[in-house]
Amino acid sequence: MLGVLDGIRVLDFGRYIAGPFCAALLADLGADVIRVEKVRGSEDRFLVPLTAAGDGALFMQVNRNKRGLTLNPMKPEGRDVVRRLAATADVVVANLPDPALTAMGLDYTSLAAVKPDIILTSVSAFGAGGPSSEKVGFDGIGQAMSGAMYLSGRPGEPTKSYVPYVDFTTALSATVGTLAALMARQQTGRGQEVKGSLLASALTIANATLIEQAVNAPDRVATMNRSQIAAPSDTFRTTDGWILVQSIGQPLFERWTTLMGEPHWLEDARFKDDISRGDHGEVISARMTRWCAERTTEQALAALEKARLPAGPVYSPQQAVDDPHVQATGFLKAIAFPGSPVSAPVADTPFSLSESQTGIRHRAPLLGEHTDTILTELGYTRSEIAALRAVRVV
Repeated sequence: MLGVLDGIRVLDFGRYIAGPFCAALLADLGADVIRVEKVRGSEDRFLVPLTAAGDGALFMQVNRNKRGLTLNPMKPEGRDVVRRLAATADVVVANLPDPALTAMGLDYTSLAAVKPDIILTSVSAFGAGGPSSEKVGFDGIGQAMSGAMYLSGRPGEPTKSYVPYVDFTTALSATVGTLAALMARQQTGRGQEVKGSLLASALTIANATLIEQAVNAPDRVATMNRSQIAAPSDTFRTTDGWILVQSIGQPLFERWTTLMGEPHWLEDARFKDDISRGDHGEVISARMTRWCAERTTEQALAALEKARLPAGPVYSPQQAVDDPHVQATGFLKAIAFPGSPVSAPVADTPFSLSESQTGIRHRAPLLGEHTDTILTELGYTRSEIAALRAVRVV
């Protein structure tokens, strides 16, 4: 099967997650993606290092299916390489501030002067139009400024999610925007800019909470893992671990009262609907806590499954990797990486297509692994490539 984006070339000037994972998804769909990084290696290559060379776990995940090129676009010779690359590209992905894009010749005006139908997908921390537009930021800043961090953890102890969900959400939305721009180009023949931001993604995820606050002003505070809008929805300790139970809607609550032997709770005004049950969630969680304390994780989950109530074990990272269902689906692909003592379990494309190829074809590139090949494709001779290396342009 062919990939949806076979024949499309993407230049990935992204860093860390939002830009690179967007480009990785385009690569999963068949695009030829060239990861461009600093001559000494960009900072995100070395985050959570796993090999003697310092290649990290995050890099292995978000740079699969790409070829690797080192380049210093701030030097005149490097700007020439950028122009030659742009002339062959359909999409440029970059999560860099606008001044940096301009300095590197990666702003839309410069790119379109080289290739009028090119698409520039850029991601910033805060988006345009406000006083924070030029500020830098990471995933956690989006969590903090969206209200989500305030409602996580304990009251008075804002808690950031360990996993960078804002970054990955931004990458997913940027991918949708890029695909839409490619479809538009088929209709109009013109390229365009696709812009996303971490704050926009964070506000999108938290939007229902913000709407509720603006309309009803409940001034909610954190309640750990207990939901405030439905119940039972919380984490509970068993005799040998923890489970998460989530019940939303009247049918599930009715099943839960039967399981607990509390059918009279259906007549209790405190539990008449989801929001009421959320308001009195402490009472419901206390009942569930007593029930779970008498059972092992396996026993509790079996009983909840029999009652068709959504529940799952709270896993450590190792348990998540070892889970029989995760193993059976084959979603975590064992990808060998030079210098790593074992294969890395890299998450596959998070969707599949019945008539088109998706998925991981090869590992992330070593630093500058394909530099000579790519420059040769652009028309550089061996002596010209050697000259570029001599002045550390590549």
